[in-house]
Amino acid sequence: MEHSKFAGKKILVMEDDFFVRDIYQRKLREYGFEVESAVDGIEGMKRLRKAVPDLVMLDIFMPYMDGREVLREIKRSEEWKNIPVILLTNFSASEAIRDGFSLGAEEYLIKSQFTPSEVLGKVEAVLEKAQKSATLKEESPSRESILAPHGNER
Repeated sequence: MEHSKFAGKKILVMEDDFFVRDIYQRKLREYGFEVESAVDGIEGMKRLRKAVPDLVMLDIFMPYMDGREVLREIKRSEEWKNIPVILLTNFSASEAIRDGFSLGAEEYLIKSQFTPSEVLGKVEAVLEKAQKSATLKEESPSRESILAPHGNER
């Protein structure tokens, strides 16, 4: 069995369609990811509060609390705002895609157009981007350190 270089990373799949959720969970686990799932936005938010995942796969149309509202909550939270989110939908209207990106999604996948293996590739690409972004933040000096006086200059 092949493993992703991101094996062990935690992914939360929020998807109300059992079949789709099951396929993504199986594929991700097959490649070594730890996977939690939720059938709606309310359950997903409860899971987020229990354990912060490395990535969220989020269906837009779910009962009780839709994906856009979940995404807004994630991006408002100091604790969760840096979690990359991949939106999942079968709705391909360009306004919905723009809306998803404007809310902070990293990727927008139209479920019917991607195989589970292609979705796995997108998950790895988003995790790679998040890892590079985190590394850059760690390596770059903060604004305060740049503006602070240096040593005993007189």
